[in-house]
Amino acid sequence: MVRRELIIKNISGLHLRPTGILCNEAIKYRSEIRFEKDGSFTNVKSVLSVLGACIKCGDRVELICQGPDEEDAMNALTALIESGLGE
Repeated sequence: MVRRELIIKNISGLHLRPTGILCNEAIKYRSEIRFEKDGSFTNVKSVLSVLGACIKCGDRVELICQGPDEEDAMNALTALIESGLGE
């Protein structure tokens, strides 16, 4: 299992468009991929789960990847989140 704390930079937070981009990338990996925020866990492969987490600009989330391709998933998703998810 690998974990990394990230700060969401998107001005509007994780609304539908950036969440779709994030989830489309996450489903490429066999590993379980989750966010932890304030003690709650979110399935990053589910658009509804991520939207339901109400993640806003400036929120700190911990990205957790666990599985056979966890390092690759962590690197790709971290780069995507830090790039602003297309915004």
